[in-house]
Amino acid sequence: MKASSKIRCGVVGTGYLGQHHARIYDALESCELAGILEADDARAAEICERHQCSRFESLAELATACDAVSIVVPTDKHAEVALPLLEGECHLLIEKPLCVNLQEAEAILEAAKRTDCIVQVGHIEHYNPVMAYLEKAVAAPQFITADRLAPFNPRGTEVGVVLDLMIHDLGVILALVRSPIASIEAVGVKVLSNSEDIANARIAFKNGCVANVNASRVSMEKVREIRVFQSENYLSLDFMNQSGHFLRKDGEELTRENIPIEKEEPLKLELASFVNVVRDAGEPKVGADLGRSALELAIQVSEIISKPNTVMR
Repeated sequence: MKASSKIRCGVVGTGYLGQHHARIYDALESCELAGILEADDARAAEICERHQCSRFESLAELATACDAVSIVVPTDKHAEVALPLLEGECHLLIEKPLCVNLQEAEAILEAAKRTDCIVQVGHIEHYNPVMAYLEKAVAAPQFITADRLAPFNPRGTEVGVVLDLMIHDLGVILALVRSPIASIEAVGVKVLSNSEDIANARIAFKNGCVANVNASRVSMEKVREIRVFQSENYLSLDFMNQSGHFLRKDGEELTRENIPIEKEEPLKLELASFVNVVRDAGEPKVGADLGRSALELAIQVSEIISKPNTVMR
């Protein structure tokens, strides 16, 4: 790592989400916001003035000035941005999904291994306090339902809703179930974009657990909920509102308990964890391998949707 008293961080892409990466890096005591790479002149001037940071003209300049960089550009540009930064020996946080196909994923993993750089993938729900509770409470899930709905936004439509939204829940489910997949069924329809905007997937695991996952980006409301059924208990949690309840069998009745969750901004937790991992040369909670696994599953779901009446085994 380049010598510095603090981790020097940068951001590529300061749009809707990238501006918050810049904001949090600027606020964290463990790092300093060295600067940004932003194609839009007006936006770059706004962010640099807001955070008193530099604007870099190339990935090479950014890599020289930074220890760690967030990549917050459209998914189809992730590999194009990530590979030069890895060659510049920058540790990366790449917003989910890792990239658009497995060939690019393998190239990123190979470059990270060769340059001894950390790649963390921005599966933000893994840093949500709700996930911290689920990791403690879920031991042997038998059935999981997940619903993720959002109003339409042109941002993100370079990929379908599976890679845009459903992949969040696919990553969470993979982490909770911890079993190989036995079969996948999926359906989806196009509504407002050139790829699926509504999708449902039914994933059966070899340990017997089944997950039913719904995603829509043409909803009138925002929903980010998960329900996990286990022997003699059931959990219902809301990622967006960071709340939920737990039902357990008590004799012949079900007893409901509200779950105490200490609310916190997931992105702040995620970036703070990334900076700490870089500082300590540690392992990220969501590294490139898990990011690749979630991507692979999302691609499989997308391929099934493109071929109606297909079941992948």
